[in-house]
Amino acid sequence: MEQDDLPIVDAHHHLWDLDGPLRYPWLASGEHGFLGDYSRLRRSYLPPEYRRDTALHNVIATVHIEAECDRSQQLAETAWLTDIAARYGMPNAIVAHAWVDTPDAEDIIAAQAANPLVRGIRTKPIIAEGPGRPVRGRSRSLQDPAWRKGLGLLTKYGLSWDLRVPWYHLAEAADVCREHPDLRVVLNHTGYPLDRSAEQLAVWKRGMEALSCCPNVWCKISGLTVAGEPWTLQVNGRVIRETIGMFGVDRCMFASNYPVDGVKASWDWIYCQFKYVTAGLPLEDRRKLFAENALAFYRVALPGVG
Repeated sequence: MEQDDLPIVDAHHHLWDLDGPLRYPWLASGEHGFLGDYSRLRRSYLPPEYRRDTALHNVIATVHIEAECDRSQQLAETAWLTDIAARYGMPNAIVAHAWVDTPDAEDIIAAQAANPLVRGIRTKPIIAEGPGRPVRGRSRSLQDPAWRKGLGLLTKYGLSWDLRVPWYHLAEAADVCREHPDLRVVLNHTGYPLDRSAEQLAVWKRGMEALSCCPNVWCKISGLTVAGEPWTLQVNGRVIRETIGMFGVDRCMFASNYPVDGVKASWDWIYCQFKYVTAGLPLEDRRKLFAENALAFYRVALPGVG
């Protein structure tokens, strides 16, 4: 069946070994996350389990995004993932962590860039607790001049930026992206439209339109989780279609955010919904959305492909 054979590059997933030396404070805290109860995530998640979760689909490559381990271990996480890749043949690219506004920022970024699997950096600005609660003037906010200047280090070392902010910061993020036109940026998790009220969806759409007007910004369609709602196309179909409409099929890519989104749905369910909602598109466009765009953005060379 063509749908089952559709090549997939999972552009955003995580791995962790809770029995190893890396520490993950967000998993150890015992607190609930915005998706709900994170208790099911407090177990090791390694390539064998990922491959079981994805067994019904043709996953040809994956991109690992830093998993918020203790920030003092950011280089150790990259080294661990490099060993995992050598042992299991995945991940095929790494988006590592580095701050851009600390005294040692350039040293850390240079060390991350020296790893042949590292393609980008995810560094998160601080965010407000909700809409209408600005964080202007605070260090490491989207308006912080030192932080904004520091993003230039990513361009200097040939790295992309994985941008993760919620929907009410998207318009501000577009200002930052316009300030760095040579920085290749990919927005994480569809801009996190966590509030699907008409008022807040309008805020999300204005921000997404602003980002989509930046030719250096791409978008990952992932993280489509709403508190108290199941993962269904009734809930998420509009957001998926409007995102593709704004960014176009050449600058969107599907991703699982697994195992985190496993709090809401199985990997198989999420990707079956992605396939269903795009079933009416030309095969060429679907190949871009499911694999080719991620390969291009993250410069992934598949084994055996020249």
